[in-house]
Amino acid sequence: MVNARERLIADLVLASLLLLVPAFLLHADGRFAGSLAGFVLGAGAAALMVLLLVYPLTKYSAVLKAMVTRCVSMPALLAFHAYAGIVAAFLGLLHTGHKFQSPLGIALVASMLIVVVTGLVGRYYLPQTATELRQQQAHLATLRSAYEHVAASLSSPERAAHDGAAMRASAVQTVPLLQLVDGISDVEAAIGSSEAVKKIFMQRIGLHVLAAIVMYSLLAVHVAAEVYYGLRWLA
Repeated sequence: MVNARERLIADLVLASLLLLVPAFLLHADGRFAGSLAGFVLGAGAAALMVLLLVYPLTKYSAVLKAMVTRCVSMPALLAFHAYAGIVAAFLGLLHTGHKFQSPLGIALVASMLIVVVTGLVGRYYLPQTATELRQQQAHLATLRSAYEHVAASLSSPERAAHDGAAMRASAVQTVPLLQLVDGISDVEAAIGSSEAVKKIFMQRIGLHVLAAIVMYSLLAVHVAAEVYYGLRWLA
């Protein structure tokens, strides 16, 4: 289960990552990506992106899962997958030198950000939404039970007189019927909103996989082009 501290870290990382993208408005260095420092950042980002494949390969390969889980648990591997993706995105953005002119570079950065954002949504926000939805459904069941009890008591004066002492002892049952109706209506509306958000978040799985395929394809082309045309910092 994702705790509040991890959720806060995810919020801060996502905000800072998205703020780093338009930083080219304040600073741009067209030669930085080809420098030694730019090469080190780019190589580090590429290496981390390759390591990100360990988690999905382990998850969907029984043989690999049996081997890897002897040394590390799947939750720990998932945590590494999430944090390594964040670090790779930061290194990749710094590698660009805030110079977004190449169509290949722009597409690579865009696909990388989509992968990171959808990954953060699945890792931190989707579980939180599911938890809130379960809590709202439990609260709705409690309100409906109280409504049925009060409605039954009002429809039967003899039962109401017999159960009068018990009803006075229960805080829920002393709530006026109209307030219960309003509460049920509000919770049902909240559940509808939560289900809509959860449905949107569930769609991120396909987008995450598609963006990852595009990202790795563009990364391979980018690395091949750099090797083919030569590393500028060696010149």
